[in-house]
Amino acid sequence: MAIDFSFGPEVEQARESIRQFMRDTVKPRYRELADNKGATRDDWSAAIKALRVEAKNKGFWLPHMPADAGGMGLGVTALAAVAAEAAKVPYGPYIMNAHAPDEGNMHTLYHFATEYQREKYLQPLLDGKVRSCFSMTEPDVAGSDPTLIQTTAVQDGDEWVINGHKWFTSGARGAAFAIVIARTDPEADIPQARNSAFIVDCDAPGFELVRDVETMSGSHNHCEIRYNDVRVPQANLLGERGGGHKLGQVRLGPARLAHCMRWLGEIEMALEMLIERAQNRFAHGSLLSEKQSIQWMMSDSAMELYAAKLMVLHAAYKIENGMEFKQEVSMAKHHVANTLWRVCDRAVQVHGALGYSTDSPLSGMLQQARWARLADGADEVHQMRIAEILMRTYNETGSINGATGALPL
Repeated sequence: MAIDFSFGPEVEQARESIRQFMRDTVKPRYRELADNKGATRDDWSAAIKALRVEAKNKGFWLPHMPADAGGMGLGVTALAAVAAEAAKVPYGPYIMNAHAPDEGNMHTLYHFATEYQREKYLQPLLDGKVRSCFSMTEPDVAGSDPTLIQTTAVQDGDEWVINGHKWFTSGARGAAFAIVIARTDPEADIPQARNSAFIVDCDAPGFELVRDVETMSGSHNHCEIRYNDVRVPQANLLGERGGGHKLGQVRLGPARLAHCMRWLGEIEMALEMLIERAQNRFAHGSLLSEKQSIQWMMSDSAMELYAAKLMVLHAAYKIENGMEFKQEVSMAKHHVANTLWRVCDRAVQVHGALGYSTDSPLSGMLQQARWARLADGADEVHQMRIAEILMRTYNETGSINGATGALPL
């Protein structure tokens, strides 16, 4: 049988080692600081930097990157297991230098950057010396349709002049550079060929960080940016002219699945908290865990998590083996994001007032979970794409199998 849901001994050892590191080293340090009301920003910074050094020394660095880039060289499928473990602990992905948006930007630069761009921008990112951001979404057009981008880049000799207005440029505050998608060829016959990508230094004249956009879960470095006659050299064109849409899709496809990998860890954590609470909370004559309505919450969550794990593993398998993966990633992204939302909501419900309060991490997890259904494509956009591919596959082949995983059953 070719189907095997187990990992080889090397991958399993890496997963278990990272799990222990997160559980026995990172989590206790986080709790120590969180419980210390007098801990300063400098205290947090020093602790996280020390943990990053320890992770790097242990070989838990860049799990998503190949060995020739200094990474762990894990395949996409194995990465799913590692990313899920890291996401169970606050700052886990960052400590391993595998956090968004840097994780996606590293992949983008690795595949599209020139030697000059690799040396100046990619290597410091891989070394953990700088952070980056990805600047595509705009407040005045639908973020789910990048062909509508209004930010322009006009060539002037050996430079490009960028003007425009972006927001939800995640990670911009404190970033060294941004990957910016801008319109360079407005008259191109194919809308997808009108945009190009540029690397822009965040200290460049005209790069204006307006604010960190406040969200329903507070400030999380999702920034509003204005580009006011920002000049970048020709050498900072990333990829080919007119290739911005292609670059963005190459970046966002696997990045969507990387989000799902991390969300699996959060879903599992929320479900474990639900079970723990239900088995220890007594009300109306019995433990909550003995009440059928609570058991249904557990079972629904378990089934949804099981399906989510299978979706992520299968989509990762298709990416790793060079197969078409758009349909599977869209399905996974929609399902996992909604599972995260539902399971966190159920966990809050079972915890009652405690779950609603900030004394529990669940309230913050639920607020963040709502973002998951918008990020990297809103639910409805993925549903539209799934239906389009479903109909096209049926019309071309007379079967829906190719649009439902192309599985041998």
